[in-house]
Amino acid sequence: MIHPTAIIDSEAELDLNVTVGPYAIIRGDVHIGAGTEIGPYTTIDSYVTIGRDCRIFQYASIGAPPQDLKYHGEKTYLKIGRGTVIREFVTINRGTEFGGGYTEVGEENYLMAYTHIAHDCKTGKQVILANNSTLGGHIELGDNVTVGGLVAIHQFVKVGDFAYIGGKSAVVKDIPPYVIAAGDRATLHGLNNVGLQRHHFSKNTVASLKKAYRIFFRIGLTVKQASERVRAEVEQIPEVVNFITFIEKSSRGITR
Repeated sequence: MIHPTAIIDSEAELDLNVTVGPYAIIRGDVHIGAGTEIGPYTTIDSYVTIGRDCRIFQYASIGAPPQDLKYHGEKTYLKIGRGTVIREFVTINRGTEFGGGYTEVGEENYLMAYTHIAHDCKTGKQVILANNSTLGGHIELGDNVTVGGLVAIHQFVKVGDFAYIGGKSAVVKDIPPYVIAAGDRATLHGLNNVGLQRHHFSKNTVASLKKAYRIFFRIGLTVKQASERVRAEVEQIPEVVNFITFIEKSSRGITR
């Protein structure tokens, strides 16, 4: 299942049923899980671990050194979770020593063509990055985040669970969970109602989140004032607690 034109370092470890297409290059200290498919002309650099049942399409560049002027050849890593799909010409860089040494792509991510994940980024489960979306360094995306095409996210930004970022947006501040953000610079446009419905959030949960959103973003309160009101007036279900906690812990500032 390995094409004869593929070049695979003797130190690379490929599990059972891994498929490697024509002219792919896999360097040393790479670990690839069972059932993963590596497409033609793909390059996988050293210090990369890829989970089982992933599919990597042609011309992807996986685990290249970070594009960071502070990087001077340190041994850093990239980890890609089970069941992730990586489409054509996607680029994912390893971490930096300054950023903790790891870039991590979560399980069952779907990375469309030409997307870029820079050094020290971390994505949760079932994240979707549409075509040409770009993550600067040190970005964190929660579970079930969807990023539209041509979106640029600034370094160190955090995006909460189930958030949706509309296409052609420029994101410079943190985006809370469960919301829609869009624009240059991105602003909030209410809850991600369609996403919440598709993931079977209850009516009570959505209603509680709407009330929390209104208190934080519609009546001109400070974060402290809004936090106090939400804790006093909204049922403290896990999703509301997640919403409050994300906003309170933001160090970069919240998109409004």
